[in-house]
Amino acid sequence: MNVTELFGCNVFNDEVMKNSLPKEVYKSLKRTIEEGASLDITIASAVANAMKDWAVSKGATHYTHWFQPLTNLTAEKHDSFIEPSGDRVIMQLTGKSLIVGEPDASSFPSGGARATANARGYTAWDPTSPAFVKEGTLYIPTIFVSYTGETLDKKAPLLKSMTALDTQAKRLLSLFGIGCKKVSTTVGPEQEYFLIDEEVFNARRDLILTGRTLFGARPSRGQELEDHYFGTLKTRVSEFMRDLDETLWSYGIFAKTKHNEVAPAQHELAPVFTTTNVAVDDNQLTMELMRKVAKKHGLVCLLHEKPFDGVNGSGKHNNWSLSTDTGLNLLDPGESPETNPRFMLILACVIAAVDRYQGVLRASVASAGNDHRLGADEAPPAILSVYLGDQLGALVDSIVLGRAYVPKKAVPGSIGVPESPIFPIDTTDRNRTSPFAFTGNKFEFRMLGSQASVADPNIVLNTIAAQLFSEAYDALSGAEDFEAACHAYTVNLLKEHYRIIFNYNGYGPDWEPEAEKRGLLNNKTTADAVPELVKRENIDVFVRQGVYTEKEVVARANIQLENYIKTINIEALTMIDMAKRDIWPAVNGYVAEICSVIASKRAVSESFACGADYELAEKLSKMNDAFFEAVKKLETDLSEMPEGVGPASQKMAHIIVPDMDAVRRLGDGMEKLTSADYWPFPTYVDLLYSVK
Repeated sequence: MNVTELFGCNVFNDEVMKNSLPKEVYKSLKRTIEEGASLDITIASAVANAMKDWAVSKGATHYTHWFQPLTNLTAEKHDSFIEPSGDRVIMQLTGKSLIVGEPDASSFPSGGARATANARGYTAWDPTSPAFVKEGTLYIPTIFVSYTGETLDKKAPLLKSMTALDTQAKRLLSLFGIGCKKVSTTVGPEQEYFLIDEEVFNARRDLILTGRTLFGARPSRGQELEDHYFGTLKTRVSEFMRDLDETLWSYGIFAKTKHNEVAPAQHELAPVFTTTNVAVDDNQLTMELMRKVAKKHGLVCLLHEKPFDGVNGSGKHNNWSLSTDTGLNLLDPGESPETNPRFMLILACVIAAVDRYQGVLRASVASAGNDHRLGADEAPPAILSVYLGDQLGALVDSIVLGRAYVPKKAVPGSIGVPESPIFPIDTTDRNRTSPFAFTGNKFEFRMLGSQASVADPNIVLNTIAAQLFSEAYDALSGAEDFEAACHAYTVNLLKEHYRIIFNYNGYGPDWEPEAEKRGLLNNKTTADAVPELVKRENIDVFVRQGVYTEKEVVARANIQLENYIKTINIEALTMIDMAKRDIWPAVNGYVAEICSVIASKRAVSESFACGADYELAEKLSKMNDAFFEAVKKLETDLSEMPEGVGPASQKMAHIIVPDMDAVRRLGDGMEKLTSADYWPFPTYVDLLYSVK
């Protein structure tokens, strides 16, 4: 296999465009892609024809407008290239068909942004994300809007947020005498996941219907030996990863790093950074291909945030940075950040944005699955805070608290033997408990759930950063002494938003009360987090930066809560079904066998010892009765849901979820006491250790 030839072979990339498009058409399209120039509609036919010819040469017979509705998934409607020509057909893709499609929008979530009866929707080509061929179809990345103009997807607002940040960052840079054509955000989303055997998966109704185990006693061995992280890859896992790498490379996805994660059966894939909208497309395609490639190997790829209780959940670390088209990384502090006013101002703006809009950032990653993950097992807490590390932390402390600042420089390190190489020691450590950590020349937002779309948090990050850049420009643009004004403005921002900086252990028992004193939000559930979106000041920032209308913000909040309610409802119904049809009768069956053994012993001799049998039968019988009552309570509470997404989501979070926890505790307790011959589905040992 020649990787350089394989890479991007299924993508209508720059090289293909350059070789297949007329020179002027290519130049015009490149201006749109690289500089954000308006698309010249007159070139559409030439691009469409070249794209079609290339796709047909790759075996494609159909094309689809590939979009990202408000479901965290992707959507596609396939049309063939064939057009009638007498009694024969020709293969054709018109410029109009490339630029716009018209799928039915009525069955996609809209959150009240449009009436159900209004079915018309439009998909519009996004030329900044490359088209690709997959399984005989040309995939054309698009945005999705309603007939009345409301965005019904995640791509359109993402592009708008990128435009807002580009506009405001260039204005701010102009004050420093820096000119550039474009400022882009780049993202590298690390992807965590579990792999389990397909046969074992198919024996678990909860995994099939919900993506996570609703029951399951913890095994005697979990992750406490710390031997799985970076451990030797098992044969089937290694074969899967190799196949996945080659598949991703063929679609031009920069799959770079692969390794075992902390929990048994858990793994991670990390790509190279790329422009945010391309990174979002790549990650959506990556998740789809992970599932398909796993199936080829008799495996199932679980992307749920918390498929197994008691071991690490899976996240998606969002590495976010800012760069100009000239190659300048705006989050690179350089060797002496204390003498870099541009970096310090941008850093202060980002810190202020995270503090002021912490509720929106938390809401952007809120989901039923992520609620189970945040706050434990290497996932950050639900409280937003910013980690700056030793060097920047000390610098900011010196500014805010008046402490002396001693610059810290990178020093050479060695393990202390002559044969070992000399290696540089970084000026700062990492903090795995921080939700928003500075890591050298970027920020790592670590609160994302593993199955979430990367679009949502990056829409927020881009928008709130743009807002603070805009405010900084307005405050400094007319300053007579720019250097002094910039320093004063930076100091003021850092002092005003110092409360969000926390450079210590986010798992420590003192952090929650300390965060409360600081006035930081601690929204542990989706039901409590999402209402932050519709607060006036939060709606205003999206409207002001041209990313969402007020109607679109409210619609997205409604959709998020609706999805949360539906997810918990499905989980609760599945739990009730498994409890009544599987666990309760299985335990009764085992109790009946114990009673039969007691009767048999007594029939032989009254002197036979039956104390242990009596004790176990009585204990299981009482637990099973309590289990049945807990299930009845869950059923009753579930049947009495209030109207409206707000009240319903609150009940789901604060009544139904605790009800489910009570049912689970009893069920898992009985699993530990019930004979394996009677237990009705595979255990955690089967699930976590079946892949060899």
